Amino acid sequence: MQHRIVVLGAGYTGATAAGRIARRLHREDVAITLVNAEPDFVERVRMHQLAAGQDLAPRPFSEMFEGTGVALKQGKVTALDVDRKTVTVAVPGTEGPGERVEELAYDTLVYALGSGWNDQGVPGTTEHAHEIASRPGALRLRERLAGLAAGESVVVVGGGLTGVEAATEIAEARPDLAVALAARGGLGDWLSDKGARHLREVFGRLGITVHEHTAVTAVEAGHITTADGTTVPAAVTVWTTGFAVHPIAQATTLEVTGTGQIVVDRTMRSVSHPDVYAIGDAALAMGPGDKPLRMSCASGVPGAWQAADAIAARLTGGKVPSVPVRYFNQCISLGRKDGLIQYVTADDRAVSAALTGRLAALYKEIICKGAAWGVAHPLLVPARRRRVARETVVPESSPVGTAA
Repeated sequence: MQHRIVVLGAGYTGATAAGRIARRLHREDVAITLVNAEPDFVERVRMHQLAAGQDLAPRPFSEMFEGTGVALKQGKVTALDVDRKTVTVAVPGTEGPGERVEELAYDTLVYALGSGWNDQGVPGTTEHAHEIASRPGALRLRERLAGLAAGESVVVVGGGLTGVEAATEIAEARPDLAVALAARGGLGDWLSDKGARHLREVFGRLGITVHEHTAVTAVEAGHITTADGTTVPAAVTVWTTGFAVHPIAQATTLEVTGTGQIVVDRTMRSVSHPDVYAIGDAALAMGPGDKPLRMSCASGVPGAWQAADAIAARLTGGKVPSVPVRYFNQCISLGRKDGLIQYVTADDRAVSAALTGRLAALYKEIICKGAAWGVAHPLLVPARRRRVARETVVPESSPVGTAA
């Protein structure tokens, strides 16, 4: 009987893990099912580009995973029972509108449902603000921006990587708009002196107004309100103040944090349920200096490699690898013609070195293309497939094998 591996979520981490597992195990031994709400791979790191009016090439999973043995189940995960080891999926109907509900059983689960935008509980945000944490959200913002007349105002709330990229992309694409950014701290205050200086130069060149040390307390149609009572005009508000993880895990018996992230060990394995692995934004994993890894592609993809290799090793009786995830740089696009590569320590603290300008923009583009290429070509990296140990291929009613 095949060992059933179900991967929930096909973003960078889930898709990478599914392809890597398929590359390491014999197809006769495992049945790998990848569950995702959309039929195409979404390059989340490019959602600011999509919102600004750029077209992204479609990447159908049917083509990406052709010949790999990975089966795509298109549908939305609605429930997870980690004690019964089942996943409930709402699958789009094949005949007319509506959905049908299916239940998938697994022996090993890879939880990669990721995160969405976080409104931080600020009044009016869900009603009046736009998000770019998802493709539907980016497309809605794209349509709204296209309808703005010259001189109208756009305010991006959030001074982190997503906010900086969104503000510069919109300002470059639509120089006729009045673009502003509201940041709770200082602009680029996490960067080196060189990085922060370049960021300010780019914002000045693009004509972006910056409201630093500004907390937004309400979003309304046509403006935002700050903590000191100031109102800032905003025909469009873009909300980029962080991410909130998918809520499914918090409704299970998995050990999770207060924010709903699944607590995992160094191999990305749940500390409470050994047949569950969590990767990407959905996992609380510790990095260098025992600091939690931040929600990012830079953390998620190496975590997916770690989980896939650990699963393959445990199923085949091999030695379980444990390679610490560390950081090297933060890649920031500042429109299509400029960029910033901030070099960092292993635990993600900025150092003095930074790459800026067109070369940095090219560097970032290579990184983005490389990440998508790695997902789309899971079988082109050589690997020796191993046979699953017989004792780990178990009947549905039995526990998962206990290989070390």
